[in-house]
Amino acid sequence: MIRSALPAALAAALIAAPAGAQQQRDVTPYIEVGQVLTADLQSGDVLTYSSIAAGVDASIQTRRVEVQLSYKYEHRIAWDKDLADENVHSGLARAAVQVARGVTLEGGALAARARSDIRGDAPGNLAGNVRNVSQVYSAYAGPTVATKAGDVDINAAYRFGYTKVEAPSLPAVIPGQPALDNYDDATNHLATVSAGVRAGAVLPVGLSVSGAWAREDVSQLDQRYDGKYARGDIVVPVTNELAAVAGAGYEKIEISQRDPLVDPATGRPVQDNNGRFVTDPASPRRIAYDTDGLFWDAGVVWRPSRRTMLEARVGRRYGTMSYTGSFSHQISATSGVQVGVYDSVQSFGRGLGRALADLPTSFDTGSDPFGSQFNRCVFGRQGSNAGGCLNPLLGSVTTANFRSRGVVAVYSRNFGRNRFGVGLGYDNRRYLLPPGIIPGVSLDGVTDETWYAQVSAGRQLSRRSSIDVDGYFNYFDSGLAGAPDVWGGGATASYNYSFGHLSAIASLGLYAFDQDIPGTDTDLSAQAMLGMRYSF
Repeated sequence: MIRSALPAALAAALIAAPAGAQQQRDVTPYIEVGQVLTADLQSGDVLTYSSIAAGVDASIQTRRVEVQLSYKYEHRIAWDKDLADENVHSGLARAAVQVARGVTLEGGALAARARSDIRGDAPGNLAGNVRNVSQVYSAYAGPTVATKAGDVDINAAYRFGYTKVEAPSLPAVIPGQPALDNYDDATNHLATVSAGVRAGAVLPVGLSVSGAWAREDVSQLDQRYDGKYARGDIVVPVTNELAAVAGAGYEKIEISQRDPLVDPATGRPVQDNNGRFVTDPASPRRIAYDTDGLFWDAGVVWRPSRRTMLEARVGRRYGTMSYTGSFSHQISATSGVQVGVYDSVQSFGRGLGRALADLPTSFDTGSDPFGSQFNRCVFGRQGSNAGGCLNPLLGSVTTANFRSRGVVAVYSRNFGRNRFGVGLGYDNRRYLLPPGIIPGVSLDGVTDETWYAQVSAGRQLSRRSSIDVDGYFNYFDSGLAGAPDVWGGGATASYNYSFGHLSAIASLGLYAFDQDIPGTDTDLSAQAMLGMRYSF
């Protein structure tokens, strides 16, 4: 199952790593026990639970092997009979292993908890009977090949991905709003190939051609995505640092699915025990999105040094104007900044796989004993990749495909005993569904918006002690008629003291979220934890 994908990524790297590289590995398994107190600051209710956990932190960084894994399994035992015991998985793995000259195996895996319904609760306190939260597992893997044929650079890659979402134990409750579908699982394939010559190698300009094929099969309502594209690009040097770029191509995308089974007595979709719509076996395949034609873009690339690069493009794609771009600056070997402007047709599964692939193979794990360190932004430890943010995807799980447009910026700095990271962004999703697919609610053409920000910092106070702090803010606008806007924010602080193999941790978290519903108050809560960890 997908739960074994995190350790598997590390195991593959260990097998592939040369003997010399294995001497530089750092693998630390551990067990942990803790006592957690959670309080509702409005009602005054105080709940407690005990935590028993096991995990592993591992890193291998050599010339041929780049791997990092941080994984934790936690079982929470409630002291109150009205609270359910919980099993929580949280972890992230990224790997890039050069198995031969020009051939690299890449992979990534994620275990985290996500907000299920963009209209519902946005809790930061994830202990106890929490509504609108699902456990998510996602992984991808595949080879990348880079070679040359004379002056021609040839690149190819293949990725296979899988995503699984457990149904929320307590669904979102939004007065007057019909239920939406719960995501189950999906598989996807992506194959790419390109060939090109650099400017000055054969001609004064650079030329390239590329193509890609993507396929995704989603279990919900037999949903299917099939996309193919081919394009050509030209690079015209203007100065040693600046070049004009342009490209054009052809693409065909088709998204289809079947209807849910409708109860004739109520007129509502039939749902199984997990709140997922049952597919109508008699339903024909319905087209949710279909585009077939040409696209183009043009812009500039500015590279004043090997550590700095800016690219900006404007064009026409998906039937409207499209704007994309990126900026990266490596401040030092351990610090950097990245900005990305994106526009693509995505889904939850494909988008999560792409976000995983963009994360660094050396990242900061922070210190969040409440299991939320991989729910938002991930900050890199190397200046060449400052990190990335998963907020737009994990902020709301959706079964529908969507056109995703937005901007994300990440700054990461590691200096001496200190670390510091900032991530912020905006995401706009326009849903692509056949009209009338869900009786009582129309998602086709609906646009939702997400704004997010996070600050994370840590300091090694001494050889034995350290402190970590983290703060975040999210704002969600579902775009659905009658649905509330929702905001959520919070902060955590943790102190660690090591006695050798044994270490102690004390943590405190404060959280708030609010739904724009008349007569409801802002939800305020706090968590505190005292725990011990033994590292082997």
